Amino acid sequence: MPQTPEEIQMTARPQADFVTRAGGSIGSAFLPLIALALALMLHLGKTGMDGVPMPYEAFLTLPIVGIMVWTVFVVLRHAEAIAHRIGEPYGTLVLTIAVTAIEASVIVSMMMHGANNPTLARESVFSTVMIVCAGVVGICLTVGGLRHREQDLNRQGTSALLAVLIALTGLTLVLPDFTLTAGVGNFSTLQLVFVSLLCLLLYGSFLFAQMTRHRHDFVDDLGPPEHGGHAAAAGGLKIRFVLMLIGLVGIVLLAEYVAAGIEQSLAELQVPQSDAIVGAFIATLVLLPESISAIKAANRNELQRSINVALGSACATIGLTIPVVAVASLITGRGLTLGLALGDVTLLVIALSVSMVSFGTGRTNAMTGGVHLVIFVAYLLLIAVP
Repeated sequence: MPQTPEEIQMTARPQADFVTRAGGSIGSAFLPLIALALALMLHLGKTGMDGVPMPYEAFLTLPIVGIMVWTVFVVLRHAEAIAHRIGEPYGTLVLTIAVTAIEASVIVSMMMHGANNPTLARESVFSTVMIVCAGVVGICLTVGGLRHREQDLNRQGTSALLAVLIALTGLTLVLPDFTLTAGVGNFSTLQLVFVSLLCLLLYGSFLFAQMTRHRHDFVDDLGPPEHGGHAAAAGGLKIRFVLMLIGLVGIVLLAEYVAAGIEQSLAELQVPQSDAIVGAFIATLVLLPESISAIKAANRNELQRSINVALGSACATIGLTIPVVAVASLITGRGLTLGLALGDVTLLVIALSVSMVSFGTGRTNAMTGGVHLVIFVAYLLLIAVP
């Protein structure tokens, strides 16, 4: 018997509900596919910006950037839904690994693009640490302080995060300036392999402690937050995971295309510190959704989760990205310069020292966040006016 319109609607509704539960929305379900298709078209079609006048180049790039940024938000939305489904601290780890996969893939892709660019990885990693420790943390502490006056955090977990971050930054961004075997700012092959293994071991040990014996040190003392909406939207876990992976591939390919265009444009305009600008662009792109997640957590008075997301992304960037970039450098024979200039080392030391003081008491307020933001403004100024 033919179905009535009401019966057809009732039959189709569960299918629509399943798509909504699995992807969050129609856009969340299909945008990763669109981004991947666009990226494949651009790369397989050998589309480039060579010979295109600057105004037209910017006009053609803007829609690609818009789709890429929107896809980043969608991918992190899927990752956050998975995170809320599996709980802490595994949830934060999903977000962190997703962001690190994007950044490492983009840096390696840019290293393989065109002429050798030995300082791109250094600038991207340094930008990530400064954006997180000065910018994201500053905004989180300021927003949380203005909303809740004072916020508490778990000193044991935060101190462990800072200790890992300080050790990783010192080994990878500062130590190369003081080695004698290779040139200033560079590691020899043996030193690069050894430091990469140390980064992996240190970050792996931290993850093991975070997920097992010391798991309670990275959880808010306020009790589990209410996330009913996320729990309801976390259905179709496998579909979300597949869409997240598809979106990551699309983002990496699009980011490589856009970053290469930016790098070429800055070179034509003879802009100083073009590597620093491109590195800051890559770091900002991959950190934007995770930063918003951390700020929202601080606004909900979940400061420990906010710090876990922010500092965890910085630790993962160094602990995982540097070894990946080192392997790519050794395989391809392209040079890799990791040592920072003296001015950047000074900024890095200031940011990490202020972070130690800010989290040392286990209680923060808006004034503490303001200090971090001042350092972040100084970092931005020195990129524009070196």
